[in-house]
Amino acid sequence: MKTTLAAIAAATWTLSGFAAPFAYVPNEGSGTLSVIDTATDTVVHDIKAGKKPRGIATSKASNVAYVSDQPNNSLLVVDLDKQAVSSSIDLGESPEGVGMSADGRWVATAVELSNSIALIDAATNQRVANIKVEGKNPEHAVFSPDGKWIYSSAEEATQVDIIDLAQRKEVASIPVGRRPRGIGFLPDSTKAYVACELDSTVYVIDVAAQSVLKKIKAGTFSNGVAVRPDGKRVYISNGKDATVSVIDTQSNEIIATIPVGKRPWNMAITPDGAKLYVATGRSNAVSVIDTQTNERVKEIRVGELPWGVAIH
Repeated sequence: MKTTLAAIAAATWTLSGFAAPFAYVPNEGSGTLSVIDTATDTVVHDIKAGKKPRGIATSKASNVAYVSDQPNNSLLVVDLDKQAVSSSIDLGESPEGVGMSADGRWVATAVELSNSIALIDAATNQRVANIKVEGKNPEHAVFSPDGKWIYSSAEEATQVDIIDLAQRKEVASIPVGRRPRGIGFLPDSTKAYVACELDSTVYVIDVAAQSVLKKIKAGTFSNGVAVRPDGKRVYISNGKDATVSVIDTQSNEIIATIPVGKRPWNMAITPDGAKLYVATGRSNAVSVIDTQTNERVKEIRVGELPWGVAIH
């Protein structure tokens, strides 16, 4: 009877995996991915994911998640149907942020100690390039929606490094504030928003001109960036203030500030733009924000030290 019940439970979970979206939360302190059903805002599963999972990106084309495992110097490939790691890709020392191109063809991972961005072919899960960047200890590697650029931020930098994807090399850099962290593009790829932690400032970048359009003072230690799918709002997490700032992209002014859990970090928003999920590392939780009311509506306990969120 026990075997039968276990089989039924496994089958039920596999079927529920198709009822997207789910939020996947890498917990670097517990070595797991927490799986949140965004319909009920409850944790429905935990996936073992290396020793210290950090960056995460998901692919709808192959229904996998790519997760950096910092101590093992690898990129984990997580089968989201089976809810288990299926393989790993060697990257180099201390990988962190992970990005995926809009077409699902490429994965990029910031590799801190080699000051490079590893480019992975998602069809083969093979590393095809190791692209050097100027910034030391790169943290994020984010594709522009049109697939032309990868923007890289780094802990020891005062610029954003720009990689031409076709050429697979850095072609420019844009001066910004100290310690650039999160990066988010508008859906039409015309502007990028970069949170600079030590200056508590968000830099608005004109992508075509490769120049700064505006500086927006945010909360203390601004770091994470998420963009609403319609491009009308940008969300900035403020690590020291335990808040999220809401930017209106027409005026490029902050229109709301929302209290969340301790040390908010990286974030993700549902495809319909209705809810924002904020990893709050020191609360071991994810704060859920209603983007219509700009209010926190739920606090979901996850694993230890959640680093970010991907919604799939």
